[in-house]
Amino acid sequence: LLCPCLIYGAYIFLPFDAPLLPTISARLVYTLRCATFATFPIVLGMIVSAISRLCSSALEPFGELHREVEIHRTYVSQSVHLFILYFFNMAVLATYLPQELLKLIPLLTGLFAISRLIFWISYAIGRSFRAFGFSMTFLPLLAMLLWNLYGMFVLEPENLLS
Repeated sequence: LLCPCLIYGAYIFLPFDAPLLPTISARLVYTLRCATFATFPIVLGMIVSAISRLCSSALEPFGELHREVEIHRTYVSQSVHLFILYFFNMAVLATYLPQELLKLIPLLTGLFAISRLIFWISYAIGRSFRAFGFSMTFLPLLAMLLWNLYGMFVLEPENLLS
């Protein structure tokens, strides 16, 4: 329930609009540029993971990792997988959205970045707290996937592969 409220509030109250993007290629470039900001938490996780690995006593490459090193490694791995799914769904979403709703692309990117950071913090606190951050990432991804499938098979079935 929090994700739709955050997206709606940001959509209404943030004072920016998407630029005029009449072609599919312009929308995809816009999505690609917005998605660049979603990589910030992943790169930050890689840096922290490398520092924690250097500062720990687990320098054997095939040895058992300490908990703090394992947390950052798992976070980066899961974030990369979710980012790939998120990016492809945002790219398809950008092709189906009307011009007035293209403001959702940077808002969804920001939600992804914030929710991954929340997941990372909650995962470091304890494994039982990570469901909130994961659901803030996964549920918008699921909503985008369902909208994309609806757009492909119901709204424009004649243009499915063109």
